[in-house]
Amino acid sequence: MVDAVVSFALNRLTDFLIAEAAFLGRVRKEVQWLKDELEWMQCYIASAEEKQDDNPIVRKWLNDITKIAYDAEDVLDKFILQVHDEETDHDRDTNKETKPTGCFPSMSSCIKCRKKVNLPGEVVNLHGIGKDIEELKIRISDLIRKRELYQLESSSNKGEGNSSNSLATLRQLRRTASFSVEKKVVGHDDGTTRLLAQLLDQDRRRFVVSIYGMGGLGKTTLAGKLYHHLDVKINFDCRAWVCVSQDYNTHDLLLRIIISFGFTTKKTEELKQMNEEGLERYLHESLQGRSYLLVADDIWKKEAWKSFKRAFPDCNNGSRVIITTRSQEVAEVSDKRTYVHKLRFLTFDESWQLFCKKAFGNPNANGVEEQLKTLGMEMVQKCEGLPLALIVLGGLLSNKTQLAEWKAVRNHIWQNLKKDSIHISNLFALSFNDLNYQLKLCFLYLSLFPEDFEIDVDQLIRLWVAEGFAPQDENRNMEDVAKDNFHDLINRSLIQIGKISWGRVATCRVHDLLRELAIEKARELNLLYIYDQMKDLIGNSSVISSCRREALYSPKENCLWLQQSNPSLRSLLSFDPYGFRWDIVKKITDMYTKFRFLRVLKLDGYPLENGSLSEEIGKLIHLKYLGLRESQVQCVPRSITNLRRLQTLDLYNSCTNTELPYEISKLQELRHLFGYFGGNLEIDSLTKLQSLKYVYSQSWISFNTEKLGNLRELWIFGRMEKTNVFCFDSIAKLKRLEQLMVLLGGEDCFASLQPLTLCSNLIDLRLKGKMEKLPEDIHNVLPNLECLSLAYSFLKDDPMPLLEKLHSLKILNLGSRFYIGKNLICSALGFCRLEILKIDEDELEGWQVEEGAMPRLRSLSIPDNSKLRIPERFKSIPPPAECELQFEFEFGMKF
Repeated sequence: MVDAVVSFALNRLTDFLIAEAAFLGRVRKEVQWLKDELEWMQCYIASAEEKQDDNPIVRKWLNDITKIAYDAEDVLDKFILQVHDEETDHDRDTNKETKPTGCFPSMSSCIKCRKKVNLPGEVVNLHGIGKDIEELKIRISDLIRKRELYQLESSSNKGEGNSSNSLATLRQLRRTASFSVEKKVVGHDDGTTRLLAQLLDQDRRRFVVSIYGMGGLGKTTLAGKLYHHLDVKINFDCRAWVCVSQDYNTHDLLLRIIISFGFTTKKTEELKQMNEEGLERYLHESLQGRSYLLVADDIWKKEAWKSFKRAFPDCNNGSRVIITTRSQEVAEVSDKRTYVHKLRFLTFDESWQLFCKKAFGNPNANGVEEQLKTLGMEMVQKCEGLPLALIVLGGLLSNKTQLAEWKAVRNHIWQNLKKDSIHISNLFALSFNDLNYQLKLCFLYLSLFPEDFEIDVDQLIRLWVAEGFAPQDENRNMEDVAKDNFHDLINRSLIQIGKISWGRVATCRVHDLLRELAIEKARELNLLYIYDQMKDLIGNSSVISSCRREALYSPKENCLWLQQSNPSLRSLLSFDPYGFRWDIVKKITDMYTKFRFLRVLKLDGYPLENGSLSEEIGKLIHLKYLGLRESQVQCVPRSITNLRRLQTLDLYNSCTNTELPYEISKLQELRHLFGYFGGNLEIDSLTKLQSLKYVYSQSWISFNTEKLGNLRELWIFGRMEKTNVFCFDSIAKLKRLEQLMVLLGGEDCFASLQPLTLCSNLIDLRLKGKMEKLPEDIHNVLPNLECLSLAYSFLKDDPMPLLEKLHSLKILNLGSRFYIGKNLICSALGFCRLEILKIDEDELEGWQVEEGAMPRLRSLSIPDNSKLRIPERFKSIPPPAECELQFEFEFGMKF
C-alpha cells in the first residue's frame, strides 16, 4: 500500500519540476534530489511490505516513508500558497485595484505578473522551501541507514500487470461483458422458485419474506433477482428498494422509500422538511389501496423494520416485504407472518460456473487450456461455495493469462488458508496488492462513501481526476484514464454495477465486507477519516489532525472535525443531505477556508445562508472540485476566479438559477460546469470544457462555439425568444460531442438535423421540440448513434422506416406526441441492434412488425391505456428497469 502513496508523491514531484523548472532556480536541485531518493526507496517497498506483518521495525520504516511522501507533497502545496499570498499582500500594500489572481497553473505566469508590478527578483521565499527539503533529506538519510541496517531487499517485480496485446484484447472483451445487463444470476434457482411462490401466493394478507445468511453469500443478489422478475413486476402496483445498513436513520429511510416508490405529489424539498410522523402518514396514505413490494436490504437490528413498519398498511391485497439480514434473530422476528429462508452456500458446479463467468467471461471456460482449469478448480474448491470469495478470486485472475501467474496466486492462497478454506480478507489483500498504484488509490477512495451507498459513476470519475489519481497520458485525457480504472475495478469484481441508465453504468457499489477491509487499509495509510456521529463519538484526534481526506456522515453540533485544525486536509466530502441544520451549515462554511490545501470540497445538499457563496472561497487556491449541488447557491462571488486550478464546478439546483461572475472565463482549467445559469454566461474561452449542463438556449446561440471544441456532453433548454427555431449549425462545430440534449418549449421547433453529420462521435441524442421531418439519410447523419429520445416532435410521417436504418441504435425512447399519425411499420431486418424500446404515445392504433425485425429487443414499454396491439412475439418481453430510461441529471430530472 505504501507504494501507492509514494508513487502518487513522485508523480506530483515530476509534474512540479516540469511546470516550475524556470522559477525554482537553485532550489530545483533540491526538489530533484528529493524525487530521486523517493524513487530509489520505492524499489525496496514491495519486499518490505511483505515482511511488515512479522517485523514491527519494517512496519515502522514503511510508516516513516509514508510520512515523508506526504510531507513532500505538503512542501509543494505550501510553496504555491506562499507565492499566492505574497502577491496578494503586495497588491494590498501598494493600494492597487485588487484583481483576483489566484493560483497560477504555472509559476512562470506568476513571474510575468510580478515583473509588471516591479517586484524584487527573489520575491518568493525560496529559502523556506529549501529548508523544508533539507529537513526531509535528514529524515531520508536516516531511513537509508535503517534500510541498510535491517537489510531490506529490493523487489524487481511489483505485479503491476501485463501490457501484452493479447491481455489488452482479453480485458476489452471482459469489459464488454461487464457492462451488459445481468440476464442470469448463477445459483439459488431452487431458492428463487420457493421465494417467488411466497411472493405470488394467493394469501392476500401482507407478510414478510426474510432472507438471511453470512456476509458475501448473495442475499442482495437473490433479492434483486426476485425484485426484477417479470411476474413480480406485473403482480404489484408499486415497488421500492431501500438499503438499511447498520447505521440507519428512520427519517432518511422513510424519505428514500417514498422517492423509490415514486410518490411525487409533494416535492422532495417539502418531504425533507417533514418530521418522521409526517413522512410515515404520507407514505401510509400513498400506499392505501395499492399492492406493494418493499425490499429492505441489509437490516442489522430487529428494531429497524419495527421503526418504519407502521407506514405500511395491510390492505388485504397481497402486499409483500422482503428483508435481507445476516442475523437469524432479525429474520425470524420481523413480523407475525414471516417466511424465513436461510441462504445456502453454492454447490461446486454453481461455484465453478460463477468463477468461470468472472475469470474467463463465460460460464463454461470454453477455449481455456486444461492446466488453468485444473488450477481454477483447486482454488474454487477452497472457496467453499461463498459467492463473494469466488467473485473476488475470479476478478483477480481475470487479468492473468499465463500458467505461472495462476500458480503464483494458488501458492499464495495456500500459504494463507484458514481452516482449510480461503479467508476473504486474505483473498482481498491478494487482489488489492495486484493493483497498480492508481487503482489502489481509486479503490481505497471508494471507502469514503457510506455503506450501501449508490455512488454516481460520472461524479466519481470527476473526483478521481481532481484527486490526481488519473494523470493524463499522451493519448488520453484524465477522464478517459479514470474510466479505464473504473472498468478495471469492475472487471476485477472489486466494485459492483448498480444502476444502468441510457446504456451506461450510472451507479456502482462496494460490498460491505470489501468496504470494511478497504477502510482498514486506508486508515493504515492515514489516507482518510470517516466522521459518523452514530459510531464515532470520540475519534482519534491524532488521526483527524493529520489525515488527508475526511468524510462526514452525520455532522452534528459536537462534530469533532470542526473542533480541530487539520492543515494537511486535501478532501472534505459530506453525505448527510437530509439531516442538515443551519448552525452546522454555518460552521462548515465558516471553517473550510482554514484548510488551505483542499483540492476537493463536496457539500451537496447543504443550503447556504441567503443563497450566497462566501468570498472566502477564493482562498482555496488548490481547489479542483467544488460540489454544492442542491445547496441553493444563487450568487457566486468574483473571488472564485482565484481558483485557477478548478476543474469541476457543480452548482446544480433543481429550483434555483445561479449567476456566475463575468470573470468566470479566467478559470482556464475548468472541465465540467453544472447548474442552471442565469444572466450572461461568459464561457467562450473555456477551451478545456467537456461537460456543460444546463445552458439556456438563448445563451448558447450567443456563444462562439468554435472555442468549445472539447465539449463531450451538452444539455440545452429553454425557449427561443426571437426566431422560434433552434439550428444545429453551432453544434456541428463540436467534433468531440458524444451526448446532446436539447429541450425546447412552447412553439419552438428544430431546424434540420443535417449539420450533425459533422458530429461523428455523437452516440446519445435526446430532443424535445417540434421537428418537420427526419433526414432521409439519417443513417448517414448519425451513423454511430446508440441512444435516441424524441418527444413533442409532431412528426407527420411514420419515423420507423428511417430510424430502423440506424444500425448502431440500442435504445429508442419515443415520448408523447412524437408522431401525429396512427400507425407504425417496422420492416424485416430493421432495428438490428435495438435492445430497449419505449413508446409513450397513447393515440397510436396499429403497429406492424415484420418477421426478423428487432431481433435483440429485451425491454419494451407502452402506455397501459394504449390502443396499440403488441405483436405476439413481444408480449413476454418485460418493460425496462426504472432507471434505464430515466432522463437524469444524474437521477435528478425526468423527461
